[in-house]
Amino acid sequence: MAAWKQIVLAIVIALVAAAGWVLFVPSSRTVLASWGIDWAWASTEKAAQTTGGGNRQGGRGGQAQTPVVTQTVTTGTINDKLSAIGTGRALNSVVINPYASGRLTGIAVTSGEKIEAGTVIAKLDSDSEEIALERARIAQGDAEASLERIKALRASNTATAVQQREAELALDNARLAVRDAALALDRRTITAPIAGVVGILPVEAGNYVTSQTTIATIDDRSRIIVDFWVPERFTGLISVGAPLSANSIARPGQVFDGVVSAVDNRLEEQSRTLRIQARLDNDGDVLRAGMSFQVAMEFPGDTYPSVDPLAIQWGGDGAFVWALADGKAKRVPVRIIQRNTDSVLVVAALTAGDKVVTEGIHTVREGAELLVAGSEAAVRSGS
Repeated sequence: MAAWKQIVLAIVIALVAAAGWVLFVPSSRTVLASWGIDWAWASTEKAAQTTGGGNRQGGRGGQAQTPVVTQTVTTGTINDKLSAIGTGRALNSVVINPYASGRLTGIAVTSGEKIEAGTVIAKLDSDSEEIALERARIAQGDAEASLERIKALRASNTATAVQQREAELALDNARLAVRDAALALDRRTITAPIAGVVGILPVEAGNYVTSQTTIATIDDRSRIIVDFWVPERFTGLISVGAPLSANSIARPGQVFDGVVSAVDNRLEEQSRTLRIQARLDNDGDVLRAGMSFQVAMEFPGDTYPSVDPLAIQWGGDGAFVWALADGKAKRVPVRIIQRNTDSVLVVAALTAGDKVVTEGIHTVREGAELLVAGSEAAVRSGS
């Protein structure tokens, strides 16, 4: 076949394919409109009306005779609720270790006992410390007597000022030695630094312990501190003192009210989350350190127009919807914010109460009068 015949045949095939695309592909009108070729679609409609005769998809004055279904635009809110899992700990918690090594001569508390600050927990053998304290007191008495003698001799000019000063220094050192010995003896008695509940005791009387040995743990659980992490988008919404509710997974159905007690000053770089601390009252002493909590918070949130997912269409310039304005179709570009199962939140020139087309979209074009299903005009048209 000659080359010019092949070229003519290719052109004919391309024209036939283009005509078929314009006639039978519903989305073609959107693409043509974006190219500024509205006349092509209008001509195909006229051709369809001429060939279709009484076909209801054509009509006088370009009115769409196939009814379309519309849905009302509503509003939806996002970022209005926060749910996170946190871990509880006691308001204050300490691990008791002795200051020095020794053998336990007695334990004065029991596991689970509620004690006050300063309560004696245990005692270590203290014979050596008692002897050292008595020796220091004797040395102090001797230093005091020596100073009195020097002062008497100083009055008669028998002793010098230097000797008196040396005696005073010796007395000061003796007094410090007494304090040091008394402190060493006092530290053989182990006391509670805070009020709280004693945990399980890991040692017994007679055990030899060192400064690294845990004698007991004490938890002040009058309040529970819950640590949890929130996504980055909530960073500017949470502040100290904000109310929240927490549900203990171990006690389903029981909700505890609390407040935010601390907000970290930076986000965790890998997870992009912010650490938050909440404080819960534990008046009934039903909560324990280490419990897990489901924390819930509510915020004003951000409100956007909400449309039916079927209303979202796509064109060459992105997503859009067909809105009903004064009975005519209007193409409204949208930017999708959030997809839900039954709605899509968008940024668009839409307000609550507007109508958007969800069914029969293939009959809609820019500026065309729409026949809405269920309307009086649609009822007359179907009779």
